Amino acid sequence: MKKIIIATVIAFTLCACGHSKQGLTFNPNDGEEAELTMPDGEVVRYTAYEHLYYVRNVEDTAYQYLNVYVPEGATRTTPILLRTYIGGYMSAKARRPQAGDATGRALKEGYVVVIPGSRGRDAMQDNVYIGRAPKGLLDLKAAIRYLRLFDREMPGNAERIIIDGTSAGGAMSALVGATGNHPAYDEMLSDMGAAKESDDVYAAVCFCPITDLEHADIVYEWLYNGTPSRQRSAQQLPISNQLKEQFPNYINDLKLKDWDGNEVTADNYMDLLRRELIRSAQTAKNAGADISDTLGFAFSQETMGGMPPINGGKNTALPMMQAPQPQRGEYVIGLDMQRYLNYVASTQPLKTAPAFDTKGVVGQHASAENELFGGTDGSSMNFTVYSAYKNGKDLPKEVVDNVYLMNPMNFIGIEENEVGKNKKENKHAVAQHWYIRHGARDRDTGFPIPLNLALKLNEAGCDVNFLFAWNRGHSGDYALDELFGWMKSIL
Repeated sequence: MKKIIIATVIAFTLCACGHSKQGLTFNPNDGEEAELTMPDGEVVRYTAYEHLYYVRNVEDTAYQYLNVYVPEGATRTTPILLRTYIGGYMSAKARRPQAGDATGRALKEGYVVVIPGSRGRDAMQDNVYIGRAPKGLLDLKAAIRYLRLFDREMPGNAERIIIDGTSAGGAMSALVGATGNHPAYDEMLSDMGAAKESDDVYAAVCFCPITDLEHADIVYEWLYNGTPSRQRSAQQLPISNQLKEQFPNYINDLKLKDWDGNEVTADNYMDLLRRELIRSAQTAKNAGADISDTLGFAFSQETMGGMPPINGGKNTALPMMQAPQPQRGEYVIGLDMQRYLNYVASTQPLKTAPAFDTKGVVGQHASAENELFGGTDGSSMNFTVYSAYKNGKDLPKEVVDNVYLMNPMNFIGIEENEVGKNKKENKHAVAQHWYIRHGARDRDTGFPIPLNLALKLNEAGCDVNFLFAWNRGHSGDYALDELFGWMKSIL
């Protein structure tokens, strides 16, 4: 494995205004002026600081650096949007701002934008895979530590970092938000040469997070077991049935509570999910969307006693607005869940059974997640007890440990958590504010995965803004007016 030590060389080339700390460097005079033309034609001018290595012991020069973009007028008190472009748990390069996503909008709104590169399951040096779990997460944490190290020298406030990601990037955003300063990662970060600083963030934006991987197969089959594609598959239906049967123990062990503080169990979970999807549809209808009753929804001209609140409990969806009032005289009062799930499955093929830990089960090939937990030799690994058992194997301890480190649910609500409080003591801190969106017809993971994350955060005392986005598939950085309105409200 090839490692290079870059910090010493760079330090000698800096001008007198450059800064070197803990072997890492930043030169405020190295910025280059640039501009970005927005979709509306507005030109946003900014200063770019690129190729800033955030660890001393760089294994992969293509990914282990970050770019910083500072709009005109920004100061050291300006909030930072940190956007990760991780997808499929692959490596992600440090891109430049994009006019059509949150990075361009953030520059227009006056935020400092940071885009870090990070290694993924495909990263390789000298035939050694160097980006398997949890390396991508470690790179993001190291990037945040770098920002804190140079907080005084660099524009942007490292105590007001908002991380944004989609899909596997949404999962990484959730992990960064949930694991701030947790000691489980310290030794690995030290070995990388990361700065000895805090790595918590102020807020996490998670679009369709592909997370809780060790339980995602169970959730998926519980949700979609009754759909035609599952029921008519003689090969996959037995697998689906077996995984579905594990859902009650899984959900009951989580000991979740809904927005109003009521206990969530396997017996009432479908009702909870129904209410959340009705809220999604009602919110869209209030904004003018036409929703067909062929999808399974029922409508009324008047409210009914059992109708769920639009903004129930502490869920702060649609910030800075009053609970929206139905327009055109129609309320969504019910939902046939099986009809709706059949509709979702009709919009795109479901994943196989299992959906995530596929390797070797009924002859299936390895998934992206099997590669994520694989070895440095390029091998892929089962990561759930069920799939390993189907292959006649036990899970190696290293895999069990890495699966634990890659699940934000394991770090929320435990005793040492101090929501939003870490700072100088470097205690484990969960982000204070969360914006979680999952498409209301996104089948890339089961609906309970993001909902469970939101409920657990809410119970831990976090400010959670959660919604199933109506008629959305698997995507992110949409409804930017709403997202940036929320960001303004928390800042």
